[in-house]
Amino acid sequence: MDEKWVKIFSTTNLYDAEMKKGLLTENGIEAVVLNKQDSSYLIGEAELLVRIDDIIKAKYIIDEAADK
Repeated sequence: MDEKWVKIFSTTNLYDAEMKKGLLTENGIEAVVLNKQDSSYLIGEAELLVRIDDIIKAKYIIDEAADK
């Protein structure tokens, strides 16, 4: 992945990252979940990445959804 993608969210709960990715996708923002969890022990984090041009809009959408 190149420098045009940035992490906007990180969690130990893969499901949470996937839900936020779906929310962003529904709003026209391309997003990727990078799963850095160990498959045997489920330690580590899942990171949500968006293109650098979408950072502000993506954070706004996630924050608005959290407030509901």
